[in-house]
Amino acid sequence: MIPIVHPADLPLEEMQQGTLYRSRDVSITSRLGITKLGVSYSEVPPGKSGCPFHNHLAEDEVFVILEGTGIYRFGASEHPIKAGDVLGAPAGGTETAHQIRNTGETPLRYLSLSNSAAADIVQYPDSGKFQAHARDSTGRSFRFVGRPASELDYWDGEPGA
Repeated sequence: MIPIVHPADLPLEEMQQGTLYRSRDVSITSRLGITKLGVSYSEVPPGKSGCPFHNHLAEDEVFVILEGTGIYRFGASEHPIKAGDVLGAPAGGTETAHQIRNTGETPLRYLSLSNSAAADIVQYPDSGKFQAHARDSTGRSFRFVGRPASELDYWDGEPGA
């Protein structure tokens, strides 16, 4: 293993959803031999965002802007961003919700780093939904996306309850 990665040489996975979301991404964590830190590279075209406005209850994130310009929506505010900026997205409630949007004329390229929590709850303030996900050391995983209105009583459906 060579512990050096050049993102431009890696195969990027294209994602597009609707008219606002589009990106090309690749996880580089395993390529670096890292197990407790999530690292990925993203390219977002002009006028697009790579993901919805969201916050993590357990996972801290840092973004390093490599090229381009955009807006960093964080909590109730928006901040202009450019190459060389380092953005923090600490774990917390909706006050730490975040989203990167490309407002420039060229692709916005950045690195994402996270503590890669084994379990997390992600909230999406704009749509009122949440995601619960967890994984274990063997790679087994669980993921559920819903809204608080779908909550059941703890004892719902249990035998003899």
